[in-house]
Amino acid sequence: MTRASIRIERVVDWQDTDAAGHYHHSTIIRWVEAAESALYEQLGCLHLFGVVPRIKYDVEYSERLWHQDLVHVELTVSRIGTSSLTFEFRVDRDETIAATGTLTVVHTDGARGGSSPWPEHIRAGFETGERQQPVTQTNTTN
Repeated sequence: MTRASIRIERVVDWQDTDAAGHYHHSTIIRWVEAAESALYEQLGCLHLFGVVPRIKYDVEYSERLWHQDLVHVELTVSRIGTSSLTFEFRVDRDETIAATGTLTVVHTDGARGGSSPWPEHIRAGFETGERQQPVTQTNTTN
């Protein structure tokens, strides 16, 4: 099954580095969230901003990145739960893996704050990687 995924490019900026000259650990989550936002835009569900808090973030750093390095951030839906979603991500420079990990978010109803099942059209988008339209109810009775 092909699930939703996206690949974006980033350049290691000056502010992404630490005193040792390589990228700071916090840079990865910003890049992953940029990829997440781009994926939501691709799927037509930018309205998820603010209703999908992070509940788990795990990263393994395997290579240093330096100022002005061009990197690729790949984000793929790996698991779709009733109200949760787990992404796998990979950050690389010239096919050399710099970081890998997972990010899990949960869909909430916003106002109440508790978890809420994914709407079917959004779930379908995560499953297929294709933009989905919400299903509208029509009244067929007179």
